[in-house]
Amino acid sequence: MAVTDELDNVGSALDERRSYDRSRLIVDVFFDGKDATGVASTRDLGPGGLYLNTQADLPQGALLLLRIPFARKQIVVNAEVVYCNPGRGVGLQFQGLSEEDQALLETGLAGE
Repeated sequence: MAVTDELDNVGSALDERRSYDRSRLIVDVFFDGKDATGVASTRDLGPGGLYLNTQADLPQGALLLLRIPFARKQIVVNAEVVYCNPGRGVGLQFQGLSEEDQALLETGLAGE
């Protein structure tokens, strides 16, 4: 099995566990964590979380503060790293996303 096949299988298993669908939307996200700060792009985004394309070393369980420009607004939310693809990116789950921001994401992504 090729490495890309293994990553696809991991992604498929995670898709099945997600509470929300994700859209293949690329947005620059500003992140700030204990040991890493930067700007990275998303690979997909949904009301429950996102995949962040980054080479930063962000271990599973790390907490980040995210600033996501979306629909002429900036969403600010905490997120937890739920899985890592070292050197490629991390899967993040939002923590404490406001109802207003969740509705904004759901409405905005439905139109994509």
